[in-house]
Amino acid sequence: MNYNMFIDLSLQTHLFFDRIMKEHALFLEIAFPEKYRELKLTSGKFEEAFERVLTRILAFSNNNFRQLDYVVTKNTLKAETMMNRLLGTNINTDITKEEINNQGVNIVFDKRIVDEINNINNDTLKLIENFINFQNDILNKVLTCEIYTSNYPLLIKHIIEEAKMYHNLLNKINKGQFILKEELYNQELFWNNIMKEHAEFIRGLLDPSEKELILTADKFAEEYQMINKQYPNNLIYLTNASLKETINFKDFKTKGEEGILNCKIKSIITPLMADHVLREANYYLSILRMF
Repeated sequence: MNYNMFIDLSLQTHLFFDRIMKEHALFLEIAFPEKYRELKLTSGKFEEAFERVLTRILAFSNNNFRQLDYVVTKNTLKAETMMNRLLGTNINTDITKEEINNQGVNIVFDKRIVDEINNINNDTLKLIENFINFQNDILNKVLTCEIYTSNYPLLIKHIIEEAKMYHNLLNKINKGQFILKEELYNQELFWNNIMKEHAEFIRGLLDPSEKELILTADKFAEEYQMINKQYPNNLIYLTNASLKETINFKDFKTKGEEGILNCKIKSIITPLMADHVLREANYYLSILRMF
């Protein structure tokens, strides 16, 4: 893996996952009752830590990366602003504004830049490990009724699995390893399951009166599960089926986000959660199209 490839893969991975991780920390924080003040504070510290990594990585990213629809969408800033207004969160919208407005700079990729990116990667790997341990502790305590959170246990498990995926990808990049063909199957099976669970979460967070949307979400969950069962050993068929399904699911999520941000859909889905799951669909589509 040459310098340019190492830097490009590092930047792409950070720009997507650091924002996802900091939002996962926020989702944990706002779901705890005030009784669990320490857990809320720790979640907030993880949010700030991933935000610092994202700020560091932005110094090296160029305009091409910043404008990717899995980094931010046209509605990310609006979703963050609504979160601050409705929930009293303190999301740093300046980072999002920088990603939207900054035109990037020309950076000469040399050994010094590679070393700096390598250091960021190593720091982030340790941070992810700590975040995974924290989330596992939360999940175990939820499952044994030691603590309460308004997050589904499956959602906590879901974000743990995404953190593990981030750690695995970043570790491979830092070691200069390429993703092998057999790993492509696992990546698609993984993201299909993530999309399936997104559909299940959406269904569970919609108001019971939104019957048509609930049925549509159920259908997406069933179809992703069926795809994984039908094509687990054939990458071509798996990719084609997954691509078609995810394009349709992205359209559903896009309309859903618009409905939530404009108060046209009844649900308890937060504005940022709607934007978050859309970005993950965009990211998965970029992987499928690359394959």
